[in-house]
Amino acid sequence: MTQPTDIRRVRALRPRALDLYSCAGGAGTGLEGAGFEVDGCDIATRPNYPFAYHRGDALAYLAHLIDSGEIRRYAFVHASPPCQDKCTLTVGTNRSQGWGGSHVDLVAPTRALLEQTGLPYVIEQPNGRAEIRKDLTLCGEMFGLGVIRHRNFELGGWTIEQPAHVPHRGRVRGYRHGRFYDGPYVAAYGNGGGKPSIPELQAALGITWTDVREELTEAIPPAYSEFIGRAFLASRRLGVAA
Repeated sequence: MTQPTDIRRVRALRPRALDLYSCAGGAGTGLEGAGFEVDGCDIATRPNYPFAYHRGDALAYLAHLIDSGEIRRYAFVHASPPCQDKCTLTVGTNRSQGWGGSHVDLVAPTRALLEQTGLPYVIEQPNGRAEIRKDLTLCGEMFGLGVIRHRNFELGGWTIEQPAHVPHRGRVRGYRHGRFYDGPYVAAYGNGGGKPSIPELQAALGITWTDVREELTEAIPPAYSEFIGRAFLASRRLGVAA
């Protein structure tokens, strides 16, 4: 019979991942499913975040971890800097309305600190003009999800093979320029224009632990980071075996 001390010993063998700009925990939940212990950091109060987390500025916290040496607790870092500055939706809207310049781009300073850690990492961003390498692009259809939600990932210190893109089965449901389109995917952003209900968003993204629309619309599906986390851990095991 397994004793509690044995359970703690097994859990302690799990590598630890740092989930920066963690929001409600879409990325963190995927990493946990891949086999990591997860700690998050977000500037907002996130009572629905399912793991231990530090509330504060992600850049300041990462700098503290580096300076104190506490960063050595971690084997991997996932970072999702705010994307509103250069995502496709914002860029298109800003251009048509003459807006712009109101969002902060934190990709470059995040990358600079991640390079200082010496740890393998990913930086996640949506399609658009974010200045990251598109080492990996994932889509909800690759995982049978009810969203398209293309996301790009820059990989630092490790590599992964790009999986084949799966053709979409139709359109995203909702209004576009005053016309309603039906389709197999929901629009996981905003409120109006035929947007999905909270239960529809939860089912489409594979997220059950929060019912806050803002958290759901900002989250990446856990399936993405679980795929990345499993690939990273497999690459480490193969490296040891070699």
